Amino acid sequence: MIELLIAFGAGLISFLSPCVLPLIPGYISYISGSTINELIEKKKASLIPIVLFTVGFSLVFIIFGAASTFLGQVLLNNSYELRIFAGLIIIIFSLHIIGVFNIKFLNFEKRIQTNINVNYYSPVLIGMAFAFGWTPCIGPILGSILVLAATEESINRGIMLLSFYSLGLAIPFILSGYLIQKFLIFSKNFRKNINLVTKIGGFILLITGFLIITNQLQALGYYLLNIFPFLQNFG
Repeated sequence: MIELLIAFGAGLISFLSPCVLPLIPGYISYISGSTINELIEKKKASLIPIVLFTVGFSLVFIIFGAASTFLGQVLLNNSYELRIFAGLIIIIFSLHIIGVFNIKFLNFEKRIQTNINVNYYSPVLIGMAFAFGWTPCIGPILGSILVLAATEESINRGIMLLSFYSLGLAIPFILSGYLIQKFLIFSKNFRKNINLVTKIGGFILLITGFLIITNQLQALGYYLLNIFPFLQNFG
């Protein structure tokens, strides 16, 4: 369905955002217990702590998604107003991402420092800390997906939505650790395009907001299903 594709794309845009992409080598180094030079010599990081790290932030995001959907169901009697409100919030977040205006409180960056030893449970805790202390770039994008989750009809749909968002963020993170040398080259070359990718993500969310307000998001989803029937397997 279109919502799942949007959520996955939002996760990918979050990974490529200016506040996340430059920090990836540091996170990989910390959770794997190796320096960047050691990782380059070994050509890849240990995948187990990296996967556990993604499990940590995915758990938090999925819980957020379930909570958002639950709140949306509580307000189900006002579904029309909820849909308009959700669309407006997504549009506001998207305009902030694009740079049309600046919402100061979204520029607050909170980083959680941890001093726990690296083992099999600490990457999960670090991942959860990462989720709770998301940066300005990931906040508006994640917030838009959470607002979208609030419009879903069931908690399972909200969980699935945030699962796809988490996958969009987790898959490139895991690949970055597995292909650390290539990732460092990619990261260095890609930085000049970070703002462009972020703005593209903002425009996608802007369109999504308008589609929600006009109640056309589902219509677009049905249209895409007619073109790509295999997408029904994800719905």
